[in-house]
Order: sequence, then C-alpha cells, then structure tokens
Amino acid sequence: MIEAKPTFDIGVFDLPEYRVEGREKVTGAAEYAADHLPPGTLFAGFFGSPVPRARIRSVDVSRARELPGVHAVLTGADIGLVRFGRRLLDLPVLAVDEVRFIGDRIAAVAAESREIVEEALRLIEVDLEELPAVFDTREALQPDAPILHERAAEYRYLGGTRPPVPHPNVQGHVHVERGEGDIDAIFASAPHVYEHTFRTPRQHHGFIEPHAALVWIDAAETVHIITTNKAPFSLRGQMAAALDLDPEKLDIASYYIGGDFGGKGYSTDEYGCYFLARATGRPIKAVRRYVDEITSTNTRHSSWIRLRTAVDAEGHLLAHEAEVLFDGGAYAAAKPLAHLVVNGGLAGIAPYRVPQTRIDVKTVYTNSVPAGHMRSPGEVQAIFAGESHLDMIATELGIDPLEFRLRNVVRDGDRGPIGEFFREPRAVAILEALREATRWDSDPLPPGRGWGLGLAVRHVGGGKLSLPMRLESDGRIVVSITLPDQGNGATTVIRRVVAAVLSVDPERIVIDRGSTAGRPSDPGVGGSRVTHLGSQAASDGAHKLRERLEALAPAALGVAEGSVTLVDDAFRGATRVLATFDEAAARLTAEGPVEVVGLYDASAPHDANEPADFNFVGYAIQADVDAGTGQVTVVRAILAVDVGTIFNPIAHQGQLDGGFVFGLGSAVMEELIVEGGQITTTSFADVKLETMADIPPLETVLLPTSIGPGAWGAKGIGELSNISVAPALANAIFAASGVRIRELPLTAERVFDALAERRVDRA
Repeated sequence: MIEAKPTFDIGVFDLPEYRVEGREKVTGAAEYAADHLPPGTLFAGFFGSPVPRARIRSVDVSRARELPGVHAVLTGADIGLVRFGRRLLDLPVLAVDEVRFIGDRIAAVAAESREIVEEALRLIEVDLEELPAVFDTREALQPDAPILHERAAEYRYLGGTRPPVPHPNVQGHVHVERGEGDIDAIFASAPHVYEHTFRTPRQHHGFIEPHAALVWIDAAETVHIITTNKAPFSLRGQMAAALDLDPEKLDIASYYIGGDFGGKGYSTDEYGCYFLARATGRPIKAVRRYVDEITSTNTRHSSWIRLRTAVDAEGHLLAHEAEVLFDGGAYAAAKPLAHLVVNGGLAGIAPYRVPQTRIDVKTVYTNSVPAGHMRSPGEVQAIFAGESHLDMIATELGIDPLEFRLRNVVRDGDRGPIGEFFREPRAVAILEALREATRWDSDPLPPGRGWGLGLAVRHVGGGKLSLPMRLESDGRIVVSITLPDQGNGATTVIRRVVAAVLSVDPERIVIDRGSTAGRPSDPGVGGSRVTHLGSQAASDGAHKLRERLEALAPAALGVAEGSVTLVDDAFRGATRVLATFDEAAARLTAEGPVEVVGLYDASAPHDANEPADFNFVGYAIQADVDAGTGQVTVVRAILAVDVGTIFNPIAHQGQLDGGFVFGLGSAVMEELIVEGGQITTTSFADVKLETMADIPPLETVLLPTSIGPGAWGAKGIGELSNISVAPALANAIFAASGVRIRELPLTAERVFDALAERRVDRA
C-alpha cells in the first residue's frame, strides 16, 4: 500500500497515532447525549399515526393526562401548527389536521419514567378518517394522484425562495441539459442506443447510538439543548426559524455522537421536547427506541432510475439521458440542499465524457417515512445504475469493460456530464491501477467466477470554519471547537496540523469542546468537508499564532527584534535555545493568553471556469456465483483510490475499510421493506447489517497527490469508498453467471430467480 506524506514534514506525522478523544471513549468518560440526566428530568415520548394518511377528527388525551407521573400531554391543538425542517419547513411538530405517514406525530407526553410514558401513550385515543394514500413515486406523479400537501404554498423556505416544481407531489427538482447539439436528433441517428431501468431500496444508517435530545429552559429564557445532531449551528438556525426564537437564546451542544453516516444532520425530537419543557418547567429527555429509528425517520431514499445512452460504432458515448425518481416520503424536512434533492442523483456516469446530456432528478412526496441524507446521498443509487448500465453497454458491444471505460473517462481539460471541471482527473490512473492489481489481461478465471468494475468520482465538500486558539501560561495551546465527534477523527487532524505548524509536541494542543454559546458558527460535520475545512482553519490559526509568538518573543525574552524562531518545541535565536516553550509561554502570557482565530472560507459559489477538487475511486471485485443456490461470495476486493496528504494513516485506512463494509452491506443485504407505507423490517436482525463473518479481505491501492483543497493538499475520504461497491459486485455477478441484477440488494434469492428465469428462456 502506497502512503502519502505531507511535503512539510517536521516529524509530527511520524509520531505514534492515537485519537485525541480515544482515552475518554475507551474509559467510558466520554458523555453522549443520552448520558446527561440533570435533576428533575422528565422523559418524553410521542404518539404516532397508525395509518399512512388520514384526516384527524379528534384526539382524546384525557386518560393519559390523569395517569400518575404524567406531567404534560400535548397535541397539535395545544401548540398550534408549528412546522420545521432543514430547508423546507413542511413537517408539523405535532399534526393538527392531517397525518401523512405511519409514525407522523399526533401527541407528546412528558412523565417521570419511560415506563409511565409508554403507558400514557397507550391511553391516547384518536379518531382518524383514512384518506387515499400513494406509495409509488411514478403513481404520485400522475395527474389524478392525491395531492399530499395542498397548502405547500404556506411552507416557509430557508434561504430565499423555494424553486418551482413541475408537480405538486414533487419535493424538489433538478434538470440539467448540457451540450451544443440536439440530443433527440443524436439519439435518433446513433448507431447504438441502450435503455435500462434500475431500483434501489430504502436503507438505515446502522449507527450504534439512537437519536437523543435533552432540552431545558433556564430563568433567563435561554433554551439549552444537548443533542445527537452533528451540525449544532445549523440546528440552532432551523429551530430559531421554526419556533420564532432569537438564535442567541438557543444554546446547543453536540459533544460525542455514536455514529452518523449521514443520519445525524436531521433532528425531530428537540422540537417536541422544547414544547414539553415549556409546559412543565422541567428538563425533558428523549431517547429513541431502535424500532422508531428504523421505522419512522430519515432513511436513505429508495429510487427508480431510467438510463438511456447513445454510443457510436467504436464505443464512444454520444449522448446520455437519465430520469431519476427518489422517494422522499411524506415530508421534505430532512433535506438541506436548495433544490430539495439529493444531488448525488446527478452522478451516475460522472467520470465519463459525454458530449450531450439530459438529466432529470426529482424527489417525490409519498405516504412513506420521510427520507434524508445517508452516506454519499444519491450517489449510491445513481452510481449503481450508471456503472451497471455502462457494463451492459460494453457487453452488448463486445468491448472489454475496462477498455470501454478507458475510451470514455474524463481526462485533463474534459468536463463531466453536468459540466464538472476536474482539477487533476485521475480516472485513467485508477483504472490502470486496477488493471495491474487484478492482472486483468492475463489471469483466466474458473467457471462461476468473475471480475466486476465500479468507477466513481465525488466532490470534496466546502464551507466556512473558524477556530479560536490561545496560548495559556502553562504552555497549553487551546483550540476551541463546536464540531462534534461522530467518529471521523476531526480533532486529531486539527491537533496534528496545529502541532506541525507550530513545531511543538502534539500533547500541548488541547481541544476545548463547547456549545454554540459565544462561539463562531461552523457548518458541522458532513459532506466530506471536515478534513478540508478543519485542516485549513487549523493551519491558518496556527500560522497566525506562530507569527504572533515570534513577534512577541524578543521583548519577552530580552533579545533583539526579529531574531527569534519557534523550532522543535523551543524558542531559538541564531544557534542557541533561548527558552523552552514552557518558559517562554509563562512570559508571553504575563498579561493574559495570546489569542488568534484561524479562518477558512470555501463557501463562495465555485467559478465554473475554474477546475474544482474531486476524488476518483474504483473497485475491482471478484465473486463466485453458485449456480444451484444463487449464493454470491466475494473472493477478492481491490480498492484504488485517489488521495491527498494523509494526516492520520490509521484513521484514513479505517475510513476506507469502513466505507467498503458499508457499501458491501448496502449491496448484498441491507433493505428496509415497505408494505403499504409501513416498514416491516423493524430491527437490525431483519435489516441484517454486515458482521465480521461477512467481510472479505480488502486490498487497497493508494494513488497519492499533493493537489487537494486541504492543508498540504489533503482531501476528504469519508464518503468515497462506499459509492461504487454495489455496481462492481453486480458486474462481477454478471461476469460469473451471465445474469444481470438491476435491483439492490444483490441477494442470493434474486440471483437464483434470475438464473432460473434464464434457464426457462433457454429451454
């Protein structure tokens, strides 16, 4: 495995690696949201709709309110129609007139124990008039489909004006057409045109820690919240908008988060807890049960994808058309992006040159659980479809799948299908690395075994981040952050960068976690942005602090101005040590800590004429298919990945390994089955997450570069290694068995049925 190192290397990155928060976690000292229990805390629970769509005739909570130990029972009639969301505020805290999915909240209870809460919920009686429901995205777009949000014009939209939609059951819509020609004419005259459809299911993130929230209101009317939300400043803005509160009166803390994978950017319990805290004057705590996690909030979008591609006689792509429908469920509240889509839906054939494209992506309202972001949102679905589609085309043309990709991938100066301009596109390098690692052109395989490829590219996220830093008199350098820790190692990156720039022992760097109160805003964790933003803000702050200390040091140490440098954890002048860092720190801080703020802003819209930073990634997966049972066994998995400077080699490889396992689980077993709007797979025993026994060895080929947006050329990695596992495996299954599976997951049952159908066709 090739390793990349910073070009500016003073030894910090060669030190033994350990996580900044590791000791707290392994000793149990790290406190998660569910661990906090202030005196007087009451427990919250919510009554959800038992039907997918209905008009609320009446809600009777009288028996629940009379139950000993119950302090408050609230309905929509008590709090009014209060809607919330990350961008579109379309989800009621408590339904007032209509429910739109099974689990849509109708009442909230606060009581002295969880057991009392459960009993109170059983005593609530509702009278519902069921209404026509729709569960299929294509049916929801028909002219005669029931309109699920007839008052959508009343919904508040954060950040401007909501973009128009082509149908009232559309949550969000993105349409991209690119190229100079007439795409319909190209399709009409092309030597070859291929069209295929694909489906992917809803999936759950599989984090260990369920959502939790603790809310209390102090005497000064400040609302304090401890939450599992990974973007506390974003949550503060959303709650301020929904509840009509001054953002400064919301103090939100997210310290440690037990896993995320995209699922902890969206919060629901905090809103109900706020109203219960207001009604009772007591702290309110909500911790979700896993059955509620799985069945009532924020799954990956299921999808229906139709792809159509025109190809010339030599196997070059001429035109591509994609229609992507995502099932957004009953509400769009979980979506943060401006167009209320998951933009990964545009990425199906992103690594390829296509002169003419037309891509249409919609998220659609249905009477199902609201869907939101999950690791690489939209890309997992679209890339499975795109890479399978291209493999099918190569097969029809009789061209080797690797060669077909090489003929069509982007190279220097090329733009992607939606106009992406890649800085240092590395698709060719990825494919050639896989060719070499697999011995693609030389090693014959036994019957029932095949190789499959999956190629992808992903953006590196941006945003704006500030990191206050200060030197204390005892020699500690304190870096204040609100970025939560959900396992990504961000604080270790920040610590190592600061230590490297200052040339001090990393032990001096202290990470001070805090709430939103009195701290500069940050975008939170997500979007593969944290290494990019965190390393740059840390580098900026550390350089400012270094310059400040070296400017102050001569007077503090009694030497000539401009003669002091900070090297190897000591202040030096000419060839001698003037003072240890500890000695100098005491003098430099005689009048108080020396403070700076590291700043980095990558939030401005990108100039389309300037190349942007992306990561290219590819898999070659070798699989066996048992013709008698349909069982698929992964024999080898090879990941070739485009990486920047690596600050934490162990954590970096851990992200790659974890992404592979995540992608493999999504590919072969994970599926939330929905029947009539009800998720019937209600536990991880049903969902069947990957375990150690299911994981094959992974071979990793790192292709390092110093070109990246982070400090010393770092890039993001967290959402990269899961996105092309499924198509690589689907393509391997075809190579091994001759059957093509166009729906995830790639189960033995689906392979068996396809083999049986092929045998019948041949007979």
